[in-house]
Amino acid sequence: MVMSKLRVGVMRGGLGSEYYVSLKTGASVLSALSPQLYEAHDILITPVGEWHIDGAPTTPSKLSQHVDVVFNALHGEFGEDGKVQKLLELFKIPYTGSTSISSAIGMNKELAKRFFSSVGIIVPYGMVVARGEEIGDVVKRVGNEIRGPYVVKPLTGGSSVGLSLVHNEQELIPALETALSHSTKAIIEEYVRGREVTVGVIDGVEKGGAYATVPLEILLPEGKLFDYDQKYKNLTHPVGPARLRSDEKSALERTALLAHTQLGARHYARYDFIMTDYGPCLLEVNTLPGLAPSSLLVKSLEYQGLLLDEFIDYVLALALKKK
Repeated sequence: MVMSKLRVGVMRGGLGSEYYVSLKTGASVLSALSPQLYEAHDILITPVGEWHIDGAPTTPSKLSQHVDVVFNALHGEFGEDGKVQKLLELFKIPYTGSTSISSAIGMNKELAKRFFSSVGIIVPYGMVVARGEEIGDVVKRVGNEIRGPYVVKPLTGGSSVGLSLVHNEQELIPALETALSHSTKAIIEEYVRGREVTVGVIDGVEKGGAYATVPLEILLPEGKLFDYDQKYKNLTHPVGPARLRSDEKSALERTALLAHTQLGARHYARYDFIMTDYGPCLLEVNTLPGLAPSSLLVKSLEYQGLLLDEFIDYVLALALKKK
């Protein structure tokens, strides 16, 4: 008896500034799907919102005719903010990654920080600025409330798009303009000094169980941020296993797992921290981290001895269990 293959739709592209990053993640996932196990389908969403499957036009309502499960390889706007998740839930299509509610919370940096701080997780102090606010008033507020330097970034979005490190009031205005060109709101935070460390969290098979991947340290000079250019244009950025004492590693893993649980994140996510003298400070969560060969989560999995195709098999199994 011939067993039918699982039909997997890999959703990539999307509407926002992370379109090309998503193409890379999607291509990586497609290449890792074993043709002996899966019938892979390439679901492309164009920057203007057109849907295609294997090159042919389609609509979300027709996806269930072609696929049994969707591997969500989108990033940022529409793909990571809960919108596409709501569509897949509407048409009862199993999918990988966090649910619509957890995705929406994780994408909104202000809301996510509230969730994290409510359970005692250290987060940077900051404030939110909206488009149209008087820039002079904003500069005055920042000067009164936050000690420089400052980190300025869009309130929503990922891949560190629109991220700036600001040292004075003169640099603040163009940094805000950059951030607000990517989102209707920006967040201005204190610059937290310390070692930048990222760690993945992957759900276990049993409900409620999860484990942390090998923490990676971003080895950058003082005053440099791990921004979009560092992540995607400088392919030799220095990343390696984090230099942590056993107590630091335990605190980091404990905090990442707590954040994962508090957010209600699902299947896998990545958490970015600054290791300070008073403990790990959580910068933000990435509920759909990149899965291209140079991506941080993929590097972390490799240090753990886990191949990408094995990871994808595992995550698809979680999605089909609706865990």
